[in-house]
Amino acid sequence: MVEEKFEILPEGEQKAASQEQENFLEELLAKPNVVGVGVGDKVIESDNERETGDICLSVFVTEKLTDDLLSQDDMVKPSYGKVKTDVVTAGEIFAGCGGPLETEPPPDAHDNAEEGEDVSIQILRNRVRPVEGGYSVGNFRITAGTYATAVYDSRPSIGIPRRYYVLSNNHVLANSNRARIGDPILQPGPIDGGRFPRDMIARLSRFVPIRFGGARNLVDAAIAEGAFHVLDREIYWIGYVKGVRIARLGSTVQKTGRTTNYTTGRVRSVNAVVNVNYGGGRVARFSNQIVTTPMSAGGDSGSLLCDVNEMAVGLLFAGSASITIHNDIRRVQALLGIRIV
Repeated sequence: MVEEKFEILPEGEQKAASQEQENFLEELLAKPNVVGVGVGDKVIESDNERETGDICLSVFVTEKLTDDLLSQDDMVKPSYGKVKTDVVTAGEIFAGCGGPLETEPPPDAHDNAEEGEDVSIQILRNRVRPVEGGYSVGNFRITAGTYATAVYDSRPSIGIPRRYYVLSNNHVLANSNRARIGDPILQPGPIDGGRFPRDMIARLSRFVPIRFGGARNLVDAAIAEGAFHVLDREIYWIGYVKGVRIARLGSTVQKTGRTTNYTTGRVRSVNAVVNVNYGGGRVARFSNQIVTTPMSAGGDSGSLLCDVNEMAVGLLFAGSASITIHNDIRRVQALLGIRIV
């Protein structure tokens, strides 16, 4: 597949910072404490994380260490080329947003969900038809993630769509490459009481494979084909997506997800390259990612990230207690061959 070209950053300072990011990326990621590098707005942490307006290289580290605990080679310099750095504590970045991975459920997952879980508050773990964006969903062999929205094939762009799909992450619908095409997709997800065949809403149709061991990834995304009358495009508490747009540095964003419900955040870094832990010693490197302030927890993976004008900008898939990571939604559409609107 020929990679489609996208505008990633506006012209000017952000473009210049992106060039320095590329120049020094491998040097920075080789440092033992560094888990990602992006283009951001320098923040003064002592002033309630006030943004200064100075474009910088955001260097994400598992934890900030004092100089006496680091060798000279392991320190992040104050600047690289002509661009200043901003060292950001991110912690370890996990697929599944820093909580339990959306992977194999325990053997008694169904029983625990039905007998002991209080769903009176966390209503997005309930069974709902048609399914709205934000609700619990998952491959029959995982715990649960989030249903982003309903989508259809990008071609033909005019006419009657022949197929309709659930959009979410690879690790939610395709069990991090382990699933087979045709696997049942349940709503709610298995940990929330979903059972086959009663709660099947779709079957896995296609996914972008996740490559581990240093190869570049752009998205953690998959779709599953379902019936038109079962899949709703509306996102709970947000509404209908009006279009697709590039994420802008400093902009306010929103999402609805299975675990933390409706949350808002701020775009802290763009064009980010991050190393994401999938468990079991598997780490995948993702480039051209959107980094926001923390707005998710385990189970929110697959949430559609929108700006305040209901324009889709990203697909949430990973994070930590300090940040949340999202794929560029334009690349999700291109690589899966789908349209959101």
